[in-house]
Amino acid sequence: MANSYSKIYIQVVFAVQARQALIDPTWEDELFKYISGIINGKGQIMLAINGAQDHIHISFAMRPMCCLSDLIREVKKASTAFINAKNLTKRAFRWQDGFGCFSYSAWDKDKIVNYVMNQKKHHQKQSFRKEYTGILRDNEIEFENQYLFEWLSE
Repeated sequence: MANSYSKIYIQVVFAVQARQALIDPTWEDELFKYISGIINGKGQIMLAINGAQDHIHISFAMRPMCCLSDLIREVKKASTAFINAKNLTKRAFRWQDGFGCFSYSAWDKDKIVNYVMNQKKHHQKQSFRKEYTGILRDNEIEFENQYLFEWLSE
């Protein structure tokens, strides 16, 4: 359609299987660059990526022709293969099933990018469980704890 315009700001969050702390700071930049390359290569606009040893946050501008589930499936599949092929962990790496996806306005873009880029500092004060359930509540998403993730005991 002529004269159709859009910019959809997305934050995606997903965790390592069973929330194992397997993402090591010594190689996380390499992983983040790899994931950024996938997202940009699929025609999306990467804004920020960061996380902790057991999960990551990705913020990007999504084009409307993108199928979000397909994109995240590809990111998780390819990054799993990347980590395992390079033997970056002592045991086989795998992401948990599912992900959280949250949309934001252009007015909140800088706030969300800053939030993503400050994940390590943020997690010195708050657990992933508390953060994730807070994001779900803030976005008025109904959930049941037993279906969120495979939680390790905290």
